[in-house]
This record gives sequence, structure tokens and C-alpha cells, in this order.
Amino acid sequence: MISFLDHLISGINLGSVYALIALGYSMVYGIAKMLNFAHGDVIMIGAYISFCTGHYLGLPAVVSVLLSVAVCTILGIVIEGLAYKPLRQAGSLAVLITAIGVSYFLQNAAQLIFGPNPVQFPSIVKMGNISLLDGKLLIKSISIVTILCGITIMLVLTWFTGKTRTGRAMRAVSEDKGAAQLMGINVNRTISITFAIGSALAAIAGVLLCSSYPTLMPTTGSMPGIKAFTAAVFGGIGSIPGAMLGGVLLGLIEIFGKAYISSELGDAIVFAVLIVVLLFKPTGLLGKQIREKV
Repeated sequence: MISFLDHLISGINLGSVYALIALGYSMVYGIAKMLNFAHGDVIMIGAYISFCTGHYLGLPAVVSVLLSVAVCTILGIVIEGLAYKPLRQAGSLAVLITAIGVSYFLQNAAQLIFGPNPVQFPSIVKMGNISLLDGKLLIKSISIVTILCGITIMLVLTWFTGKTRTGRAMRAVSEDKGAAQLMGINVNRTISITFAIGSALAAIAGVLLCSSYPTLMPTTGSMPGIKAFTAAVFGGIGSIPGAMLGGVLLGLIEIFGKAYISSELGDAIVFAVLIVVLLFKPTGLLGKQIREKV
């Protein structure tokens, strides 16, 4: 029972990180209709910014995280403006290849700047751990912070996209870019804002990921990025609650799969479950079927 609860908490913790990353994927795809495979590498950049400002400059954890968010927000806008905006009318294949190119560029730039060797990432949460059941169950403080961050950000994004003017503009662009432009919405600015928000979420996810699993290197964001994309598809890409649900379920499947089935086949189990779900529900758990009029 104790080990089950421990795996459950670990799964929700890991799933919350996947959910934060998946939210960025979902927002960009839902509005710009493109897959930003460089998103995972923005996670890595955000973690490095937090590490360098905290470790070398001695800044408080909160300040280092805010600087990380600011840098990644600007980076997201720059990537969108330089790499994706010129391809707005291009085919999906050109955009996909460009996204892969940006991903490799960020990885190699990080390797040149920070070096190829992994570094130990200190946790941003300094509070003590919580002990339950007479000390048999230990809940890490970073796990609590990660789960609360995931839930809070999902609720804020849901409110933002539904209640604010910019959020409604995002939804309009998602439905029909041409019609939104005719209604006076600045489509390019809306897409840039979407990339900025997604990249800011990536920075937070990167810091929380490396605080829970304290190893940072230029390829840190690659596999979490792929799994978060899987989570976004799992939950229904384009759906904010779907990204959260898909991320948490993916984290639980990975942790329980490694614990009770095979530690070596954990990743394979995750993708196998995704295939099974998509066979029965191609739009994902909370995705909606979109009918195109011709």
C-alpha cells in the first residue's frame, strides 16, 4: 500500500510536468495549427537560465525562475518571428522540418555555451518534505509545488482563453484565421502571444522537471518534449483540460509501468497505451471531432 501511494504521488508529479509542457504544445497547435518540436528544447534553455542565474550569480530561486520565464518568453517570440512566421502560408511539411531544425540548433547552441557534460540542478523548493503514516510515506515538497503549479496554470489558462479579449482572439484565430482577420483581429500578433505563453510555460516546466530529476544537459528537454506531445495527443490536442488530463495519465502510466511491469519497457508501455487509445478515440480523450465543409 505504501509503495502504491509513493508511485501514485510520483506519477502525478511527473504527469504535472508533462501537462505543463503539453499545454504549450496544445496552445500552439490549437491556434497556429503547427507542431513546434523545438518546444522541448525551450524547456532545456529555461532550466539553464535558472541554473546559471541561481548558481553563478547567487540570485534567489524566485528571481532566477522569473528571469528564466522572461528569457524563454522572448526566445519563443524570436523563434516564431524568424523561423515560423515566414512559413505562415507554406505547407505543414516545411514547417515541421523547420521545427526540427530549430530544435537541433538550440541543442547545439546549448552544448557550445554550457558544455556537453551534465550538471546537478539544485531544487528551487527549500521547504522540508512531508512525512505521513508514521514516516513510512514521504512526500517531497517539490512534488506538491509541481502539482499545485500544474492545476493553477491550467485553471488560469482556461479563464484566460474564455474570459479575456486576447483569449477570445486566440479562439477566433483557432477557428478561422481568415474570418478572424476580417473581424479586425491581428492574427500575427495573436500567434506571437501564443508562442510567448507556451515558451513561458516551458521555462516553468523545465525548472520543475530538473528540480524533481536533478540532472541538466543540452538534451534534457528532448524526451520529455516528445512525451508531452504524446500527452497532448492523448488528452486531445488543442484542449487545455485535455493536455492536463493527458499529462497526468501519461505520468501515472509511465511510473506504474516501470514499477509493476518493466523498468526497461516503461517508455514503450506509454506509447503502446497511446496507440490503443487513438485506435478507439482518434481525437484523444477530450478532443472534439472537427468537420470540414467543402
